[in-house]
Amino acid sequence: MVKTTENKLKDNLMFVGTIYDSFDALEETLGKLKLEKPLFITHIAKMAFAKEVFNCVHQNPHLLYDAPPKASHPQSRLYN
Repeated sequence: MVKTTENKLKDNLMFVGTIYDSFDALEETLGKLKLEKPLFITHIAKMAFAKEVFNCVHQNPHLLYDAPPKASHPQSRLYN
């Protein structure tokens, strides 16, 4: 059975918050270690990831209504 792009997006939407939180944790760790170059690269990667997610949601706004009601992270605005 082949999934449509929309179904794949719905399945993966629940992982977006977790991935973004992982970027935050990595940035925090690199900042504490004062590793500026890897911190900068991680920040750019996180922003690129967020841009892709928002572009995808912008193209498929109905996906927001299928998202879980609460995210595990209180700062996540993707589900609320």
